[in-house]
Amino acid sequence: MGMLAKKKQRREAEIPTSSMADIAFLLLIFFLVTTTIDVDTGIGMTLPPELDEEIEPPPVKERNILKILINEQGQVLLEDKPSSVAQIRQEVMTHVTNNGQDARYAETPRKAVVSIKTDRQTPYNLYIQTLDEVWMAYFEIWDTDARALGYPNYQEYRSDLAEDAENEIREKWPAQISLAEPDPGAG
Repeated sequence: MGMLAKKKQRREAEIPTSSMADIAFLLLIFFLVTTTIDVDTGIGMTLPPELDEEIEPPPVKERNILKILINEQGQVLLEDKPSSVAQIRQEVMTHVTNNGQDARYAETPRKAVVSIKTDRQTPYNLYIQTLDEVWMAYFEIWDTDARALGYPNYQEYRSDLAEDAENEIREKWPAQISLAEPDPGAG
């Protein structure tokens, strides 16, 4: 009977848990080190320096400003007339390349300003589409000028420039885009 009694007193098998905390800690460190965190970078733009409050901004003739307004309902107003995002590119190109011919558009490319004004509740994607159309208008103007100089496009012209060389095309057709702040009372 002694032998049967010993067998019945046998302990049940246990799982050693002393190193489980170490393993969990190592896994935690591994996942923290290898995980990439997506960071929203926003719109890459170089903003002008802040103006002194005492200095008045230079006067700009009304004819040299192309006004684009996007209201909170998502309506695009081009010179206070309802428009679509698709019409912006052509209107900007006409405004910038006018060279004083039409009194409704800019006197010269250097004086041409495109003003984009939004409301606080303006849909963000509509704002981005509008800004893209304005930039695409400038890129088309620059491409046309680069082709006139014998380059296939503006990117090839830029890559052919030396680092310290002046960009004649950008000097001739400067992109002057005003991103006006919403009215303080809006929203």
